[in-house]
This record gives sequence, structure tokens and C-alpha cells, in this order.
Amino acid sequence: MSSILIRSVEWQGRPTDLFIEGNTIARIAETIDAPGADTVIDGRGKALIPGLINAHTHAAMTLFRGYGDDMPLMQWLEQAIWPNEAKLTHEDVYWGAKLACVEMLRSGTTTFFDMYHKLDATAEAVQEMGLRAVLCEACFDHFRPEEAERSRRHITRRYATPPPYGPRVRYALGPHAIYTVSGELLQWSADFARDHDTLIHLHLAETTVETEQCLARFGQTPVRYLHSLGILSPRLVIAHGLYVDEEEIRILADHGVKVVHNPASNMKLASGYRFHFDEMRAAGITVGLGTDGCSSSNNLDMVEAMKLASLLGKSWRGDPEAVTCDAIFHTATAAGADILGLRAGRIAEGYLADLCLIDLRQPAFAPNHNFISNLVYAANGSCVDTVICDGRVLMCDKHVPGEEEIMERASRAAYDLMRRGGKQA
Repeated sequence: MSSILIRSVEWQGRPTDLFIEGNTIARIAETIDAPGADTVIDGRGKALIPGLINAHTHAAMTLFRGYGDDMPLMQWLEQAIWPNEAKLTHEDVYWGAKLACVEMLRSGTTTFFDMYHKLDATAEAVQEMGLRAVLCEACFDHFRPEEAERSRRHITRRYATPPPYGPRVRYALGPHAIYTVSGELLQWSADFARDHDTLIHLHLAETTVETEQCLARFGQTPVRYLHSLGILSPRLVIAHGLYVDEEEIRILADHGVKVVHNPASNMKLASGYRFHFDEMRAAGITVGLGTDGCSSSNNLDMVEAMKLASLLGKSWRGDPEAVTCDAIFHTATAAGADILGLRAGRIAEGYLADLCLIDLRQPAFAPNHNFISNLVYAANGSCVDTVICDGRVLMCDKHVPGEEEIMERASRAAYDLMRRGGKQA
């Protein structure tokens, strides 16, 4: 069993030693004597935090970064994204996901919850890069029974055997949205998730158009529509959740539904900005934080996402005490782990060794009156020096092994994808 000793790293405001055995935090103390440690990390000038958890991504959409910008959501999907996604190959998604892994590691993310196409390609990338991920294949039936049946067969085959990628990769179900997936398939997904004890990830209540269409088609708002279908449960994780009222917040809380805030993409696509962060948490909803895909948020920097979420929450309320730095840091770490059912997101003995060392020798941490405040409000992902996931060092001295080749190969795949025809943004 391999071991890592981190010496004299700042944690809770004082120098601390931390010892990792296998993939678990074994001991935390002021001084630890571990002469047989396989790896010793000098933590002086660095602070220790849990690995960040990106609770909503489309990892391989790094291939679309900067493509189709400054467009309304549905126009962006229908003209820039979906036509090109139809041409994606396994290799495209593999290199796009590897690039996402590099970017996430460089900004402190150790775990992500992903919904995209060609799941096996993303799983291969995650397995090779050493991160932790819960992966679901985007599921659509566009209200066509034959497509619904095809999706059911595909999901059933997927779950017929355990994931072959090791314990760091898990499966979930990914019905895309209520405007692309029929109520019948949503209900089938909920039943399947219950029988297989797995999560469901769904875009919901993201735009006014979605809400208006739901009212016109089903006579209910999105949350009430899902409630009428009987699919609200602790297994359901919804992304966005912007357009909800007080009663819907209570409904979500009563059913244990989790919600993931994605401030960057919501602002960039002008989908909305009044995310009810404090209200949801007060009601007992576990709220996570995500970046969304690079085609709509343009980066996977969870440190930046924390700042955006906090400032946005204060701004629309006109309340500087809303969405505090401590609350949003908890959302990006412990709450994300709780959503995914992981013993992670906290620095404590017995928890998974998914950790980051933050470089305190940067202007953002001078002076360092309040470390979490500086991390959320002053820093960005470039402050991350070292990343450990599952007890393995994946980034050291701000360098991920093989990152140069990955960036080159992913860029080449992106350019080739666009050359293969289809609608242009």
C-alpha cells in the first residue's frame, strides 16, 4: 500500500502534517513521524483544501470552447452544438475529455459529474488521468416511442455488467431535459434508477422559454410537472433550477432532490441569474456547484465558479450577506461529495485522499486575513499547486504529466470535427 506524507501544510490556520495510506487520509496531527512514507511533500507556503467537486459538466465540450459564442440558448444548441455533436467520434470525445481532465486538475477539481455522449470515451480518459467521476450518457427520445425504446435498451445493456474502469468511475442516468425527453421515458428512468440504486442527472428550469413551453404543453411548471410524474426522489440531481418558486423549493426539499448551480453558463447564455441558493439551503436542499460545459462557460475553473456564484447571489438580492464565501466553499466541496455519495469533500481521518495544496505565495493571499475569503474572492484556479486524488499525486508544481500532448491532440480533434461539415455557428 503506497503512502504520502504532507509536512507543515497550513490547515485550519496552523502548520499541520497529514499522512495518506492507500487512498485514505490515515492521520492528521501537528507532527507525524512516518519514515517509511513512499512520497514526502513539503507543504510550507501552501494551504490544504479538499479537492473541488464539479457537480455538472459536459467534459468533452472543451472541443467547442469559443465556438458559437454570444447566441441564445436554443439557437446555440440547434445551430452550433447539436449538428456538430452528431459527428463526434469516440476519439473526439476521448481527447476532449482528457483536455477537460487536465483543465480540472490544474484548477483543483478531483471529481466531476458528467453528462455527455460516448460515455466509454470519457470513462477511458478519466481512468487514465486519475480523477474520480460519475458519468451518464445524455439520453434523448424527442417524444418518439422508437427512440425511447432504443434508449431503454442502451441503458439496460450498460448496466448489465459493472463498469470496467475501476472504483473511481461510476455510472448514472442522464435524461437530458423535459423538452427533449418524454414523460414516459423519465418515469422509466426513475424506476430504473430506484432498482439499480443510481443517480439521475437532468437539466431543469433553466430558461423562461422552457417554463413557458412546459406550461403550454403540460399545464404545469417544470418542478410541478416532474412531481406529477412521480420521479422526484433523493436520487434526482437537477442542473440549473433557476425558475422555481417557494412552493417548488419546498417540494424539492421534501423529496430530497439535489440542485446544482451553474452561474457562469447561466449568465453567459442569459438564461437567468436569480438562483435561490440561500433559500434552497435553508429549506434543506443539498446544493452543489458546477461549471457546465466549456462551450457555455468557457472554462472548468471551480475557483472562479465559487466567486461568480457568491457575487451573483449577493447582487440580485442587494444583500452583501447572502451566499457567503464559507457557504459556497462548502457547496464546492462537502456538498458536492454528499450529492455523489462520496466519503470526500472534507479533510478528516478516514475520508478519501482527494486533496489540493494551494500556493500561498501569490498576491491573492497577501495579506491572508481570511484564507477562504481570499480563495473565493481573490484567487482563481492558477493558485492550485498540487492535486492528489485517490491517494495519488496527479499534479505537482502546477504541472500535469502529458498535458502538452493532450492540449495539442484535443485542439487537432476540435479543428477536424468542424471541418467535417455541418452547420456553422
